[in-house]
Amino acid sequence: MGESRSELLAWLNDLLQINYSKVEQCGTGAAYCQVLDSIYLDIPMARVKMNAKHEYEFIANFKVMQNVFKTKRIDKPIPVEKLVKCKMQDNLEFLQWIKRYWDNNYPGHPYDPVARRRGQSTETPATLAPLAPRATTFAAGGGARSGGKTPVGGHRAGSAAAVNHEQVIALQAQVKELTAHLEGLEKERDFYFAKLRDIEILVQQQTEELAKEEREDVTLSEIQKILYSTEGFEVPEGTPADEEETF
Repeated sequence: MGESRSELLAWLNDLLQINYSKVEQCGTGAAYCQVLDSIYLDIPMARVKMNAKHEYEFIANFKVMQNVFKTKRIDKPIPVEKLVKCKMQDNLEFLQWIKRYWDNNYPGHPYDPVARRRGQSTETPATLAPLAPRATTFAAGGGARSGGKTPVGGHRAGSAAAVNHEQVIALQAQVKELTAHLEGLEKERDFYFAKLRDIEILVQQQTEELAKEEREDVTLSEIQKILYSTEGFEVPEGTPADEEETF
């Protein structure tokens, strides 16, 4: 029988010196990456965003983890699409597996988790769940408006209620359509972000290798300029400066 949620969280918090209160927080992928780092001491923790708050950041963390699995020949599928949804059951099962893997492979050497992640903040929201459609808001609002005044005739009341009901149905359909469209855009964004992240990691690896040999590659430098350029990007009004994305 696997360990309980409270036992797993206590182990995880103690090992990594973090303060997770829910298993769902593991869905960012950051803690999983650092558990592996505690075993091998060679995970590129600088590429892991410990305080990730958005799904595309979670996916980037899991890309690092997938590369580790490939390099270390760890024969275990990573259900990324399920884990990044930050559902309790999916992450509980994966956390139980990674605890067993740690038990079998941790060599017992000293480990400084804060130093390994270079002091990165580990503050991750305790609640990481997708927003629910707001169709019910429109329905409730429609119901409140329909009860505002009492019509003189029953026929007029029935007609008004029918029209109001049709409006609510139309608004609900519109919300459903917009929600589906938004989900499609988010998946497309995550898809292309993951590809750019792969390119960024590859360029970084090649640049680091060349730096060891005291050489430079103009093409790689130009690619990095394009990746990190912010020209044409405007931070939305009301967004605090300290929330700017960093990689």
